[in-house]
Amino acid sequence: MDSEKEKEGLYSGKKASFFSKDRTWLNVLLFVITAVSTFFVGITWSLSYKYAESLSQPEQMPLSLEILKDPQILRLSFVYAVVLIGILLAHEMGHYLTCRYYKINATLPFFIPAPTLIGTLGAFIKIRSPIRKKHQLFDIGVAGPLAGFFLAVPAVIYGLSISKVVPSLPEEGTLLFGEPLLIKLVGGFLFKGAASGYDVVVHPVAFAGWVGLLVTALNLFPIGQLDGGHVFYSLIGPRMRNYAKFILAAFILMGVFFWMGWFVWALLISFLGFKHPPVMDEEVPLSPGRKLIGAVVLVIFVLSFIPAPVKGYSLFQFLLLGTSH
Repeated sequence: MDSEKEKEGLYSGKKASFFSKDRTWLNVLLFVITAVSTFFVGITWSLSYKYAESLSQPEQMPLSLEILKDPQILRLSFVYAVVLIGILLAHEMGHYLTCRYYKINATLPFFIPAPTLIGTLGAFIKIRSPIRKKHQLFDIGVAGPLAGFFLAVPAVIYGLSISKVVPSLPEEGTLLFGEPLLIKLVGGFLFKGAASGYDVVVHPVAFAGWVGLLVTALNLFPIGQLDGGHVFYSLIGPRMRNYAKFILAAFILMGVFFWMGWFVWALLISFLGFKHPPVMDEEVPLSPGRKLIGAVVLVIFVLSFIPAPVKGYSLFQFLLLGTSH
């Protein structure tokens, strides 16, 4: 059991940091840059969608300058950026507004622009004052994933409903994304009549929803100070640290057999630490209603989780291909 002194030390908040002052100009700047980066990345997915039938024949694709003059491509890219940023913003504002409700000091969301496959590395808020009560920790932890998930779901459903079914594309040179259970269920219903030998080229809105589900699942891992760590700690307290090594082992195994990106997550989590700051009312159980919401969050994790976000990039497959040449 942590001592009161230890708790006060963790919660003292006396150490100045970059986030100790409001930097609204930086929040706005990063938001604008992320909007631009997601828009330009969205051109790729918009191009794939519009010319879905020509993906196996690159010579039929328009030249780069022609793309920037195509109003449909620009419109689809804009929609992708709006939907994706909307999902990420809903997630972070869920945390932020819950902090405001409990009078806990927190920053506005910081978006992270990046030249990745999705145009961003997500967003985060920094909580600057202690979370002293277990129910506050729980509510702040679940608010983000719930808000993001409930925007991602309609994006997935609508986006898949207007996606295109095309003859199967050659696997070589084609980027294949894994499917969370929710997309498998929705896609199975929408495309149940599709014949074998066909693939689905998703609408940019559906891809933005896919990203939203991935972000939700990544944040819900029950470790450290991720959203899932807040929720799990609220439910079982300091015992959470006993599960850290198993979750780290799971990341490593998933990197071997599903996607090497899990190795990066294992390193990141190890760097950030497995320990969660205590709350002042460790012995007070959560209400039955919150425990029920905790079960709902577990279902959301199961529906959103993607073992291999990008297929064909596990360590096992990498080594197998290396030995076959």
